[in-house]
Amino acid sequence: MPRVWELVTDILLPARFSPELCRAAWLDGAEGPRVGARFEGHNHHRLLGEWRTVSYVTELEATGERRVFAWAVTDADGRYGEPAPDPARPMATWRYALAPEDGGTRLRQSARLGPARSGVSLALDRWPDREERIVAARVEELRAGMEKTLAGIKSLAERGA
Repeated sequence: MPRVWELVTDILLPARFSPELCRAAWLDGAEGPRVGARFEGHNHHRLLGEWRTVSYVTELEATGERRVFAWAVTDADGRYGEPAPDPARPMATWRYALAPEDGGTRLRQSARLGPARSGVSLALDRWPDREERIVAARVEELRAGMEKTLAGIKSLAERGA
């Protein structure tokens, strides 16, 4: 489990696998995760172009057998409306949860959209009659990205690289 924990708390790692996140960097002199630490992400999407987010570490639990790393993504630059830098009202919340299982580690990744505006909001503003299709397409994009990221983490953890 220590190797998987080291991988999921490395904010640079998802950019190696994600179809959307291009790069990330700690802000404010932070060198690693701690609750309240901030990092920026630079993203690209074929329909939305490029944008920057600022994320806040909201959970960091590494005691006992269970481990959790979570962050709230904000639209500090106002890409999707008025600037929304409050981590209590994020565009999205991402979370990794680790638990021991059968001599290994079960890793779960989850994402929750909202409540702040995001690229989905822009699409819904333009095509409110297509809400179901827009949301389903975004969920599928997120699922595919998570599957790719989790497979990459598994590969790195198993090779010890």
